[in-house]
Amino acid sequence: MDANCGCSYVKSTISDLLQNKVDMSKLVITKALSQKEYAAKQAHVELAKRMTKRDAGSAPALGDRVAYVMIKGAANSKGYERAEDPIFVLENNIPIDTKYYLDNQLANPLGRIFEPILGEKKANQLLTGEHTRSISVAAPSLGGLMKFTKRTQTCMGCKKPLSGKEEMAGAVCENCRPRIGELYTKSLTKVSDLEVRFGRLWTQCQRCQGSLHCEVICSSRDCPIFYMRMKAKKDVEDSQKELARFDFDAGAW
Repeated sequence: MDANCGCSYVKSTISDLLQNKVDMSKLVITKALSQKEYAAKQAHVELAKRMTKRDAGSAPALGDRVAYVMIKGAANSKGYERAEDPIFVLENNIPIDTKYYLDNQLANPLGRIFEPILGEKKANQLLTGEHTRSISVAAPSLGGLMKFTKRTQTCMGCKKPLSGKEEMAGAVCENCRPRIGELYTKSLTKVSDLEVRFGRLWTQCQRCQGSLHCEVICSSRDCPIFYMRMKAKKDVEDSQKELARFDFDAGAW
């Protein structure tokens, strides 16, 4: 084993995790709902109860496997309070607790692998240091302070908040208007790339269900491709909304 290459890979993966660059399908935890009550509260059981309150028809039943991810919560919140349905997280842009995965899912296995090779001190440095200082947190679309906030459109070039009725209806600010062709092409390319990714995942699911001519009806929450496909679908929808902003920009006509 090349220890330096191994350390570089681990640091890169941890950096991606903390910056929300790891695909959510790799963060999903699944557990069987074998009974409704346990001596101590369990994350998957409490989540199943919350899902039943939201929509009893699609909620997990006894004997099903419950998929969940850990989301950010209050400082002293319990683990079972922070377990959430991955699709609900995706639809509402809820921030995932990446620190939980680092401390509870990666720290011990990495220690067992690298301590005999590097020693305890150097192995612990894999979990700290410069690669852990850059953190990205998604802005949720509901809950907490979000109900008191008002979303403002930003320029797709320089990212400054748009002001004025004409600017807010479009895609770019007055200063970036000369670059509107470049920015439109960039957005169009992004939409095209995301549509290709979604199309490939869709075709993969069609092959899995045995037909390339029927709509995908699979909703297996144990399958990582399911979450990749749902994420790709949302990415396409979001990027198409961004592209549509150019239709109302005064500089485009």
